Amino acid sequence: MLVAPADPLPVLLFDGECGLCNSGVRLLLRTDRRGRLYFAPLQGAAAQAYLRSKGLPTEDYNSLVFVPDWREPERHAPMLRTDGALAAAAEVGGVWRLVTWMRVLPAWARDPFYKLVARTRYALFGEYRPTPLPDPVWAERFL
Repeated sequence: MLVAPADPLPVLLFDGECGLCNSGVRLLLRTDRRGRLYFAPLQGAAAQAYLRSKGLPTEDYNSLVFVPDWREPERHAPMLRTDGALAAAAEVGGVWRLVTWMRVLPAWARDPFYKLVARTRYALFGEYRPTPLPDPVWAERFL
């Protein structure tokens, strides 16, 4: 892992079968110069165990889940939908900090658009077709 053992380990859980979701993860990987954010597909064993431990749905992949610290998951509540996306953007920093201004809007005002995209993402963007990661170092950032 690229982060120091004492640092929090932020992890973004995403739909590993969604074309839009995987494109978003690759974009975050390219722009996260500090290598702070880690990833795991919601369908994977690590994410499934986490979801069960938090009482979250294990078969509904219509929301990403941001885990503020994978090493100490009991200390922080998971963040879903736009809260999670904005937390991930803040973690990556750089140009992504510009979108975090949306935090001034309450989640009830932001989440309807998120839910609409989540419901239609397969029709609009299709399923993910696995391709090699452009940078082999990125593989170290997946749980």
